[in-house]
Amino acid sequence: MVAGQTGIEVTVFELLTVIGGLALFLFGVRMLSQGMEQLAGGKIQQWLDRATSHPIKGAAFGATATAIVQSSGLLMVTMMGLINANLLTLEQAIGVMLGQEIGTTITGQLVAFNIGNIRFVAVALGFLMLEFGQERRLQRYGQILMGFGLMFMGRELMADTVRPLATHPLVAQWLAQMGTSPLLGVAAGTILTGIIQSSTATTGLVIAMGASGVISLPAAIGFIYGANIGSCITGLMAALRSSPAGRRASFAQITINVVGVLLFLPFIHPYADLLQRLSPDLARQIAHAHTIFNVGVSIILFPFVRPLAAFVTRLAPEKPEQEAPRVAQFIDERLRSVPSIAIAGAAKEVERMGQTILQMLALSERAFVGQDDEAAREVLRQESELCDPLCDAIERFVDGVIAEGGLDNWERRRCFQLKNINVDLERVADHAENLAEAAQDRIRHQVPFSDEAMQDLEHAFQHAQLALKTALLAFNNGDQSLARRACALEDEMDHIALTVRQRHLDRTKLGICHPEADVLFVETLRNLERISDHADNIAISVLRKS
Repeated sequence: MVAGQTGIEVTVFELLTVIGGLALFLFGVRMLSQGMEQLAGGKIQQWLDRATSHPIKGAAFGATATAIVQSSGLLMVTMMGLINANLLTLEQAIGVMLGQEIGTTITGQLVAFNIGNIRFVAVALGFLMLEFGQERRLQRYGQILMGFGLMFMGRELMADTVRPLATHPLVAQWLAQMGTSPLLGVAAGTILTGIIQSSTATTGLVIAMGASGVISLPAAIGFIYGANIGSCITGLMAALRSSPAGRRASFAQITINVVGVLLFLPFIHPYADLLQRLSPDLARQIAHAHTIFNVGVSIILFPFVRPLAAFVTRLAPEKPEQEAPRVAQFIDERLRSVPSIAIAGAAKEVERMGQTILQMLALSERAFVGQDDEAAREVLRQESELCDPLCDAIERFVDGVIAEGGLDNWERRRCFQLKNINVDLERVADHAENLAEAAQDRIRHQVPFSDEAMQDLEHAFQHAQLALKTALLAFNNGDQSLARRACALEDEMDHIALTVRQRHLDRTKLGICHPEADVLFVETLRNLERISDHADNIAISVLRKS
């Protein structure tokens, strides 16, 4: 004790130092996970696409994604967004959760190592790579290395401080009680994880306590069990504001973790004896306790994915009358925590909007050429009720992803590409609206068109639609050859428009075309030409992105 300091002052200082070490540990984990997530980039979305085909693949995705993101709570919130965005079914999500249980053990096994002064070398080298690295990839490696070092510095700071803190009579008594009554450890682990919103941090703290020898193995196991239950709190809080599908996912996670604890809790002392045979090091025993427990629970519950899905569906039934209709189907604000998944969802939404606008163009052609007023009204309805709100939703979502930060160069370029295509599609929807209104004018005033004029306009309609369809296919598939074809179609459209316009002037001079048709004909052709221009913009964005 330093002269002049009371025992209470020393205890408060040591407690604050433990909190500081925990904060440093969490900061290191976050830096490590951000670097890994950015290195993985679009691969996370590729893994997700494959995960939807089989429950085992879903579990593999859950384990991998959690190992990268380093937060089961964060991934759980992201999964709720995936479910709300129709990118995962409930059964697939439960498979991912079981894999997620395994992925959370990676950090525990890692921090159980005693790497000594290597942690300082990692921080120094990571800083140099991060600050002075010319290549983005090298900077990401530096971020991972620096996060790795900071994580161990936080772990060592906690380990050094909890030893004297544990000598305080109240703390020593509390730790002794947890050793004899593991339920107290479960409660403490649940509460601590719920407060700091990270089971990874709780596990790191318990391993640091083990490295200092201030906690018994049964008490540590109780803490680990409680951390698993506490990790559900983040998802539960998000579920309270979520749809029934999101609440089901949260209930499934709670069920998995609570059932797992109930299965293992009666055998905590035999389990501790087994762990002591696996390693003489207490920190490693705690890491093994975490790993074996989580892997065991996942293996035991994996055959019960379907019954579990049915059970939580009954707990949170659908109430359609209480659910507001969703304009967007593939985006959810919770997806922004993992940029690669968020961007993929936004791309699916843009693709969906493109298909809707193609339908609108087909309807506008039917309205104008076939004088179908019902088709015209449908175009106007889709433009006001779907396209405008969806364009706004996509723009806000992508802006939010950009504002969230942490994007690599490819992700940032992809975001701006999506924003630009979104604007182009919104303009095309406006032109489709113009065409529908022109069709209504023609129907209302019975404006006559010659057969030659209708043939020319029908040809222009079909060519504009082909240009847009080709450009959207190029965007959806990232196909450069289709993008070049779309650009060529736009050049052809310019020639078609010039030829058709001249033929219209010739017919007007000869008195073949009625004067009242002149304005409608010219405006319709102009709108079709502009649609082709926007298709060209979309195709060029594909060529530039590649």
